[in-house]
Amino acid sequence: MLNINFVPDDYVHSSESRRTNLMYLVLFAVVMAGLGGSFMIIKIRQRAVSTKEKVISIKTTEAQKAIKQFEALQTKRKEMLKTALTTAELLEPVPRSFLLASLTNNLPAGVSLLQLNVIQKEPKKTKRLAPTSKYRKTQAEKSAAGQLKVSQEKLLETYMDIEGIAPSDLQVAAYIERLSSSTLLDNVALVESKEYKIEDTTFRRFKLTAMLRKNVHLGNEDIEGIRAGGKTAAWNF
Repeated sequence: MLNINFVPDDYVHSSESRRTNLMYLVLFAVVMAGLGGSFMIIKIRQRAVSTKEKVISIKTTEAQKAIKQFEALQTKRKEMLKTALTTAELLEPVPRSFLLASLTNNLPAGVSLLQLNVIQKEPKKTKRLAPTSKYRKTQAEKSAAGQLKVSQEKLLETYMDIEGIAPSDLQVAAYIERLSSSTLLDNVALVESKEYKIEDTTFRRFKLTAMLRKNVHLGNEDIEGIRAGGKTAAWNF
């Protein structure tokens, strides 16, 4: 049998064209949706990266501030350490180790130290007569102003109480003579010397007072002499 198509060809072509256009539109929409999604993902990632950059920048700034604070603390620590060393040098112009070494090096044979006390005191103030003339008054004011500029630590006087034992008073006298001729000590005086006896041994227990010389400063020769004396005393001991 013959198939007779009553649909016009124009209608068929028009339907196919509409389907093709619809397919193109769907594909275009899919492509645009993909592009839009990619654009949104890129924007989100850019925002995340920007946020991370801000966080890193803030942390870097905080780290730089912490480093500056640490450097400032180190500088302040060095200044405080320098000040402490300067103060210690002012308070103790002669280290106690050298002072003890000097006391030990000057010990005669058979003499031993038992105790050493080092005390720093302010010098006794002497009463001054009032100036009788205007010139003397001006000079006195200048002198007082100059003394105020001197550090109080430098005005301290160092006193020592020395206690030890010796076979006899001859060794005590020899020890006093050696200390009096020392470059460090002044005003060496005997306070007490008593006789003690343990079993069959008799000895003298003595107490001395001394004062550190004012404005004394140890040079390299003095230090080397004290060290050499310490070695000699060790060998003799």
